[in-house]
Amino acid sequence: MFSGKVKKTALALLVSGFVTGTAYAAPEFLADFHAENGCDSCHASAKGSVSDDNLSHENAQCVSCHGDLKELAAAAPKDKVSPHQSHLIGEIACTSCHKGHEKSVTYCDSCHSFSFDMPYGGKWERKFTPVNADKDIQDKAIAAGAKETTDVVIIGSGGAGLAAAVSARDAGAKVILLEKEPIPGGNTKLAAGGMNAAETKSQAKLGIEDKKQIMIDDTMKGGRELNDPELVKVLANNSSDSIDWLTSLGADMTDVGRMGGASVNRSHRPTGGAGVGAHVAQVLWDSAVKRGTDIRLNSRVVRILEDANGKVTGVLVKGEYTGYYVIKADAVVIAAGGFAKNNDRVAKYDPKLKGFKATNHPGATGDGLDVAQLAGAATRDLEYIQAHPTYSPDGGVMITEAVRGNGAIVVNREGKRFMNEITTRDKASAAILQQTGESAYLLFDDSVRKSLKAIEGYMHLQIVKQGNTVEELAKQLNVPAAELATTVTTYNGFVKAAKDSQFERPNLPRELVTPPYYALEIAPAVHHTMGGVVIDTQAEVKSEKTGKPISGLYAAGEVTGGVHGANRLGGNAISDIVTFGRIAGASAAKYAKDN
Repeated sequence: MFSGKVKKTALALLVSGFVTGTAYAAPEFLADFHAENGCDSCHASAKGSVSDDNLSHENAQCVSCHGDLKELAAAAPKDKVSPHQSHLIGEIACTSCHKGHEKSVTYCDSCHSFSFDMPYGGKWERKFTPVNADKDIQDKAIAAGAKETTDVVIIGSGGAGLAAAVSARDAGAKVILLEKEPIPGGNTKLAAGGMNAAETKSQAKLGIEDKKQIMIDDTMKGGRELNDPELVKVLANNSSDSIDWLTSLGADMTDVGRMGGASVNRSHRPTGGAGVGAHVAQVLWDSAVKRGTDIRLNSRVVRILEDANGKVTGVLVKGEYTGYYVIKADAVVIAAGGFAKNNDRVAKYDPKLKGFKATNHPGATGDGLDVAQLAGAATRDLEYIQAHPTYSPDGGVMITEAVRGNGAIVVNREGKRFMNEITTRDKASAAILQQTGESAYLLFDDSVRKSLKAIEGYMHLQIVKQGNTVEELAKQLNVPAAELATTVTTYNGFVKAAKDSQFERPNLPRELVTPPYYALEIAPAVHHTMGGVVIDTQAEVKSEKTGKPISGLYAAGEVTGGVHGANRLGGNAISDIVTFGRIAGASAAKYAKDN
């Protein structure tokens, strides 16, 4: 380990190089730069062997010298976008970006579009590799037998996987959670809007009258009545219990707003409207770790193993650094998310979305769906893929629906409103694509900004235009100032009258009269894949051949189909992953105990 003085100097050098673009001359790789310290300055031994697929020892060595994410973020200039000020959760993983024996990469580039000067850097890129690649090598690893044994294996470390892990551990099961990415959290850590739930304590305190049946009706209507009604009932009827469960784990879900397609304010989030996803993911991560869950990153499940009778017996894993190995398990929970980041697959099911950007994390390529289908799982609704209407082309980041829910309006390049801002995502996306440039502007004032902490993240990313007056903002956007001013004035009149006679927007939370005024460009991007494996109300995966549950196989979250029908309502994803994640974990643990 290193002294405080050395650590402080190393931190300053790292931040300086990252932010200002310091020239890093030869040596070529980061390992070369550290060579004089010996291999064991980074690795677990003088021979340079890695500690595990998490690179636990290596990352700890980085932190001991350079500091953790908070220290690095605090040391960065305030006028620059800091890659260390992030929404990442869990243990720090410096090696996600900083590579020793190959070019380093900026993992942020997998989603964002900012330019960072990475020491010893190369270009971040990923090529999708089918899960059944290297089949001969995989077969040999299977033939070699199990390397270890557990009760339950969980695939994926997003909200569904982490909820399942906590639930299974609380039911007494030994759990190994496997995540193919170098950092945990999946799409959950990106979610910002809220978690839909009905008849909650937070709603009651705020005087909000809601019913679980109304949530069921809204969800079915939003999904064009193509949802599995029984799954929707589970979603809604367990939603308030899921809020209570998260609260018992330490989550703050006291702020309640509204998202598109909801009849009532039921979108729960932290105080002040902070981003819900990273908060929930961190709470679940901390809870899983506290309960002794064995969590392994850089660990891709490539096959679910079954016996001759179709009963699950474990998984084949490809560790990024340890290679292929088998884990024997009584039950497996697939919580690996969807495939929105795999545009080839997206375009296969919906050609209109070919070439679209995606709001998802880089690991959302469909691996979980692939291993499930190889295990004989039935699927449904794969053709239903949702585009989120408010993606920032400048920042490469999704703008939460809560900005509109708290009062923002959407205008086109002519300075005019053209839709009900809190309509469902499919309708909003279609309306934006009909405008000049196939994009629009999200416009709000300082009162909206102050009502929602999530907006500060967009300010930090420097993707928001600002003006002291509406006319000044119009110049920044290059839209007709008089037209934009008339639009805002007209909208404010609707708010005063409590009726939007132009587009029938149902909620009108505030006038836009408090300067400064803000706007950012938005365009649709692929956001959620509604289809996936077929499950029942106990999260059991059904067989394509028999229609019956596959013994020992469970699933939760975006990898499943049926909950959302043809279109997911904003706020239902977090509710889905928490509720069905809990059910899957408990069901898997019970199965492991009974078999």
